This record gives sequence, C-alpha cells and structure tokens, in this order.
Amino acid sequence: MKIGLIIAMESEYRKVGEMIGGDCGRLGENTVVLHKCGIGKVNAAVGTVGLIEKEHPDCVISSGVAGGIDRCLDVMDIVVAEQTAYHDVWCGDGNEKGQVQGLPPRFESDTRLCDAAMAGAAGNVKRGLTCTGDQFITSKEALAKIKADFPEALAVDMESAAIAQVCYLKGVPFMSLRIVSDTPGATPDHFKQYLDFWAELSERSFTNLRAILERMPAKL
Repeated sequence: MKIGLIIAMESEYRKVGEMIGGDCGRLGENTVVLHKCGIGKVNAAVGTVGLIEKEHPDCVISSGVAGGIDRCLDVMDIVVAEQTAYHDVWCGDGNEKGQVQGLPPRFESDTRLCDAAMAGAAGNVKRGLTCTGDQFITSKEALAKIKADFPEALAVDMESAAIAQVCYLKGVPFMSLRIVSDTPGATPDHFKQYLDFWAELSERSFTNLRAILERMPAKL
C-alpha cells in the first residue's frame, strides 16, 4: 500500500528522508511518500489535505518527535497514539474538553496500524493518548493543566490531532507514531534535554522508528 508520512520539522524530515532515500521510497512491503507540513495545527491540516489530494495514500501516519508527559516514558521511547485529542480547544458547555463541536472528542487511530506498530516495536513503546496544541510545553503549570484534563495522556505534540481530524473528515486511516525527545516537567532543563536528544540520541531513535514502519501491513 501507499503510506503518506507527515513530518513537521526540517530536522525530522531529514532523518526520515534518509530512511527512504528522499521524498518517496520503500519501507518493508510499502511505498512511503514523505511530506513536510510545518509546525502547528493549521500547517498540519493544510499539509494533510494537500498530501491526500495529490498522492491518494491508503493511510496517513503522523511522525516525528513529541514531549513525553507520563512517568512511564523516557527520552527515546516511542508513543503509538491510539487516540489523539486537542488540549487547547474548548467549545463551551455540551462539549468535552478538546472537542471541536460536531466532531468526536477524540480521534481514533486505525487499530490495524496500531497493532502492526506494536508488533514491530523495539525498545519501550507505549500505546495510548497523544494530545495536540499550538504550544511548546515548557512549564510545570502548563503540563499540570493538560494532565488534569487528560490524566491518561502519554505525549504532547503540535500536529497529530489536526492531521487526525483531516483524515477523519476525508475517511483515510490514520495513526500517530512519535519518538519522545524530551520530558517536560520531569527534568529541570527540558529544553537542553530536547537539544541533547538531537545531538546525541536521534540516530538510534529514528532507527527504532524505521523498524516499526517496516512492519506496516501491505494492505488494510
């Protein structure tokens, strides 16, 4: 099948591009088309629409890095998001936290993709909820607010729920697969932790990511 792989940042894009030999290549039994959307929800949504309309992928995977916000996670671990939700959306009474009115409060990932990711995993890989918002989480206060609203959340990023929303509206199977690059709230200087990840640990982490992507099914 054809997998549309969406990446936000240039640093992520280079690493994943090396895996497949450019913007399009093979991993395992599948063709992978790589697309860099830019950081944040609007960029992610626009990029996903463009990818779907141009490439007609059989599924879309949001990948790259995320902040780990659960004690079970450390840097280099991988989060398979079986659900995504917005942590910065509130549409008033009658809606759940994170729910865009008229849409599900959480977007479900494709179970077949999640099962394949877990089966192909090496190292510490967790399956659960990833929360998305237009905010780089740096403070304990911001982290506490997210955990109060979504106590089971494992990770935070700035794109996955927006990509999931577009896929939901377009009827395209989706999954988010993110490497933990930092653990906000768990270390005194997590921005340094984030920089250290890119300087020292990213190569091994993206090798683990490749192993998972190579195990994706040939069809859904």
